[in-house]
Amino acid sequence: MKRRVDVRLLPIALGAWAVGIIAVMVPEFAWVFAAVCFSVAALMLARALLTNRATLSIVMIAFVAAGVVAGQVALAAPQRTAAAAVERLDEAVATVTSKVEPATGGGWRFEISTPLAGANTPVAVFMSGERPAHLDLGSVIRISGKAAEPFAGQRVASRVIAAEAPVVLAPPGGLLLVAADLRQDLSALASLFPGRGAELIPGLAVGDTTIVSDELDVEMTQSSLSHLTAVSGANCAIVTGAAFWLAALCGARRGVRVGVALTVLAGFILLVTPEPSVIRAGAMAAGAMLALLLGRARAGVPVLALAVAVLLIADPWLATSIGFALSVAATGALLLLAAPLANKLEIMMPAPLALAVAVPLAAQLVCAPIIILIDPHISAIGTLANLIAAPAAPIATIVGLLACLLGMVPGVGFALTALAWAPATWIAAVAEVAAQVPGGRMAWPDGVVGAVLLAIVTAAALVALMSRQARWRLIAATTVAATIAVGLGLVAVRTLVAPQAVPTGWAIAACDVGQGDAMIARSGEAVALIDTGVDPALLSQCLELLQISHIDLLVLTHFDLDHVGGTDAVVGKVDTVLHGPVPDALAQQRLDDLRDGGAQLIPAVSGMTGTMGAARWEVLWPTQTPAPGNDASIVWEVSGGGVPRSLFLGDLSAEAQQGVLATGSVHGPYDVVKVAHHGSADQEPRLYDEASPAVALIGVGENDYGHPRQEILDTLAAGGAVIFRTDLDSTTTVSLLDDGLGVWRQRERTTVSGRRRGARCRRWAVGSEYDSCTAPARCESPRVCDSAGVVAASAAGTHCAGVWPRRGLC
Repeated sequence: MKRRVDVRLLPIALGAWAVGIIAVMVPEFAWVFAAVCFSVAALMLARALLTNRATLSIVMIAFVAAGVVAGQVALAAPQRTAAAAVERLDEAVATVTSKVEPATGGGWRFEISTPLAGANTPVAVFMSGERPAHLDLGSVIRISGKAAEPFAGQRVASRVIAAEAPVVLAPPGGLLLVAADLRQDLSALASLFPGRGAELIPGLAVGDTTIVSDELDVEMTQSSLSHLTAVSGANCAIVTGAAFWLAALCGARRGVRVGVALTVLAGFILLVTPEPSVIRAGAMAAGAMLALLLGRARAGVPVLALAVAVLLIADPWLATSIGFALSVAATGALLLLAAPLANKLEIMMPAPLALAVAVPLAAQLVCAPIIILIDPHISAIGTLANLIAAPAAPIATIVGLLACLLGMVPGVGFALTALAWAPATWIAAVAEVAAQVPGGRMAWPDGVVGAVLLAIVTAAALVALMSRQARWRLIAATTVAATIAVGLGLVAVRTLVAPQAVPTGWAIAACDVGQGDAMIARSGEAVALIDTGVDPALLSQCLELLQISHIDLLVLTHFDLDHVGGTDAVVGKVDTVLHGPVPDALAQQRLDDLRDGGAQLIPAVSGMTGTMGAARWEVLWPTQTPAPGNDASIVWEVSGGGVPRSLFLGDLSAEAQQGVLATGSVHGPYDVVKVAHHGSADQEPRLYDEASPAVALIGVGENDYGHPRQEILDTLAAGGAVIFRTDLDSTTTVSLLDDGLGVWRQRERTTVSGRRRGARCRRWAVGSEYDSCTAPARCESPRVCDSAGVVAASAAGTHCAGVWPRRGLC
C-alpha cells in the first residue's frame, strides 16, 4: 500500500515564513504580529487540552513559531532603526562576517559587524578597487565611508560605501585563516590553466567566484547553471554523499557513516565560509540527505519543514531571501517530485536516464516561478543544459575540493586541479552554447503577476502529467494553454502593442536594460546607440519597443560589461563604431565581431566631430590616450536636427569630471544629461551646475551600491532637473516640442525625484501623440512651470506635467 507524504509539520514552516515576510517588510508592526500569534497559540493550547486533538497542537506550535519569528524582528527593530539613521562611518573598527565576493556593478561586497548606535549590527560594505590582502571572513578592519539605509527586507541594518579600501588590522585567525589560505591557493592554481573552465573550478569546489568573469557569469545565469558556482544544497549533498559512501566502503556501520558525513559537512561549511546562506544550504542538505541516507526518504518533508522553521527563527530575514526560497523549493522538488517524474518518464526512456532527467526538471519546474521575480524569462534550454552538465558537476566538485585541501602538497594540488579543469571546461562550454541557442530564453511577464502565472502553469502541468483521470488531465492541459496564452499576451502587449504608445517624434531614449547603460539619440531616420547594457536580450526588447532595426553610430564609452555586454544584439546592424581605449583581448573580440558584421571602427579622440542625420555630435573627453577604465569613458554631446541638446557622461568619476570641467568644453544649459556612473556618489556637483540639465536620465537597475545615491539626486534637484530612472520609469523617451520637452515613460510610478513629487501624468495616451495625460483624474490641478522647469504654481487650463518647457521657452 502506498504511503502518503507526511505534511503535518508544513503549517509550522509555512506559518513562520509568511509571518516572517510581513514582519521584516513592516518591522514597526512586528510586535503586533507577535502578540496576535502568541494569543492565538494560547487559545489553541487551551482548546487542545480540552479536546485532546493532536491537530490543534500542530496549529498551536505553528503560531508559536510565527510569534517567535515576529518577536525576533520586533526586538531588533529599535537597534536596526538607530543603525540605519547613521550617516557615516569614520575609522570604525569592524569584524568581517561574510566572504568577500564580487558585487553587482563591479567592486567587492562583504558584511561586517560593528557598533552602530550602541549595538553590534550587520552592515553591508561595498568597495571599489583592488581587494586588500587578508581581507576575508574573520579579519578585523578599519573602515570609513558613507552609510545609507538598507533596502526593505534586507538582513543588514545599514549599507556603507567605503571611501577607500579598508585597512586590515588583523587577518582571520585559527581555522578561518587556514580556510582562507586554502581558497586563495585553489584560485591561484586554477589561474594557471587556460579558458573559462579554469574560472569555474573554485566556484564548483568551494563556491569562490572571485575569478569568474562577468561574461561567464551571465552565460551561467542564462543557461540556468549558475547554481553550480554557488554553495547550494547540491554542493553540500555531493560532499555529504561522498563521505557517506567512502565510510560505507570502509565497512563502517550506519551510525558511523552518518557521523562521518555530518563531520565532513561541518568542515565543508567552514571551508566555504559559514555565512547564513551556506549554513542554510548545509541545513537543507543535512536534513534531506540524512532522511534519504538512513533509508527513510518519506521523512524528508518533515525534516525540511523543521529545518525551515528553525532557520527562520534563528534569522527571520531569510524569509525575504530569494536564495532561501530557491533552496527550499529545490530541496522540496528533490524529495517530492523527482521520483514520481522519473516513474512517468520511464514510459519513454530507460530508468537511469529518466531519473537523470527528472532531477533537474523537478528543480527547474518548482524554482521557475521564483526565478521570474529576478529574471522575467523562461529558460527552454535550462533542463537540457543541466542534464548535459550534470555528469561533470560532481566530478569537478569532488576533485576540485581535493585540490583545495591538498594544494600545499607539491605536484598533487596541480595534478588534481588539472583533473578538475576538464569537467569544469565542459560545464563552461555547455553554458556558452546554451546561452547562444536561438529561442533558448522566452520572455515572460515580470514581477508578482509573472510569478503567479508561471506557478499556475507549473501546477497545472504537474497535474496533467501525474493524474490518472482523463478529466483532470484535460482540465490541467486547458489551464496550461490558457495561462500561457495570457502570459504571452502580456508579453505581446509589451513588445508589439506598447510600441504604438511610444510617441513617434522622440529624439532621446534611455533603455531599461537593468544595471547598465543603453541610451539612444535619433535625428530623423538616423540612430546613434550609446552603450549596449549588460544583456543582449534586454537591449533587443528595447530596440523592438522603439522600432529600431539599424544603428548608424554605436558609441561604446568604455568596456565594462554593463556598458558593452549587450553588443551581440546589434552585431551586423551597425555602420560605425566609436569606441574608447581597448583594455583587453575580450574587448578587442567585441570590436572584431562588430567589424566582421560590417561596422567601421573608429577610436574616439577629444574634439572629434561628426553628423547623425541632421544632428551634429562631438567628443569632449578623453583629452588624451588614458589607461582604460571608467575615467576613460567617452563624453559625447549631440544637438540639432530635432535632437535636444544632450550630454552623455559614461561612467566618469568626480576626478575625471573635474578634468572635463577644466577643458572648458561643457557649456550649459543642456536639455538632457545622462548622469555618470548610474548615479554613484562619486560625482562633481560643479559639472552638473554647469550643465544645468532640464532632464536628467539615469540608467540603473538592481544593484548592491544603492545607485542612484541620494547625494546626486539632491544635486540634480537643486539645479532644477527633473529626474528619470530606468529602474522606476523603465524605458523613457524625450522629444523636442515647440513649447518644450516631452517625456514619455513605459512605467508609471507614484513619485518623481526632485521637486516634482506627486506629478504622475507623464505619458502620452495611446492614439494621441501629445495628449498630456493618460489619467486625467490625477491631474485636477495642472502644473505651471517657471523658466527653470520647476513646478511653480497650479492653474486651470494649463497642461499636465507630461511636457516640460525648454530653458527660456516657458
